[in-house]
Amino acid sequence: MNHEMNTHLGEKHINAVWQSFYKKGNLMRHLKIHTEEKPYQCIQCGKAFIDKGDIKHHLMTHTGEKPYQCSQCNEPFTQKINLATHMQTHTGEKPHECTQCDKALSCNCYLKNHQRTHTGEKPHQCSQCVKALSQTYLFIIHQRTHTGEKPYQCNQCGKGFSVKTNLSNHMKIHTGERPYQCSQCDKSFSRNSTLANHKRKHTGEKPYHQCRQCDKAFSRNSTLVNHKRTHTGEKPFKCRQCDKSFSWKCVLIEHQRTQPM
Repeated sequence: MNHEMNTHLGEKHINAVWQSFYKKGNLMRHLKIHTEEKPYQCIQCGKAFIDKGDIKHHLMTHTGEKPYQCSQCNEPFTQKINLATHMQTHTGEKPHECTQCDKALSCNCYLKNHQRTHTGEKPHQCSQCVKALSQTYLFIIHQRTHTGEKPYQCNQCGKGFSVKTNLSNHMKIHTGERPYQCSQCDKSFSRNSTLANHKRKHTGEKPYHQCRQCDKAFSRNSTLVNHKRTHTGEKPFKCRQCDKSFSWKCVLIEHQRTQPM
């Protein structure tokens, strides 16, 4: 590092940073962030990673392996840190408190994500479209709308899903499970969100605020999001066979059916 950098940051601070990398063995990993080097590639889907640990955990999404199991409820996890975070749901421990409001969270990463609701920060910018997201997992899920990646597969019919919760909901089609029942009528549903939407037929409620561009109001947030694209012109759904983009996924699917294989 040059003299100006040392003067600006302070030699003690710089030495502490370098010592930290040295102690944790993370310097080489950190440098790959700058070089964008990803030498470890998944043979199942082609996704590349910075180090062996990352690809090891990723491969478990293909194999279904979950070696870390909760002693309280037997729920399995692919990573030890995820198990540690889960255990706090049993203990009720929430050591990480937001300085902006009264909310407390079980994990520091959850606190960081929560704090962005106050700051409005959206550090994850999609390179395929204009969308920016506040949380890493939302960014990963969003990227799958462009790549078409569906890592979660139904073992009954082979259907793939980009989000794990969608697979869980889909499995209820096979089991016939409908645990969410309407108190107003005899209908029951496989998803709690579907029940919530159904109840609005009885109440007439439209809980999401009106569109800021016009006077329309919607009972579903997803419908409001889709509607906003009529104003913004955003087209996040891109065809992988040609250069066309679309505002709605259903239109992309219909378009893809017309494309030659």
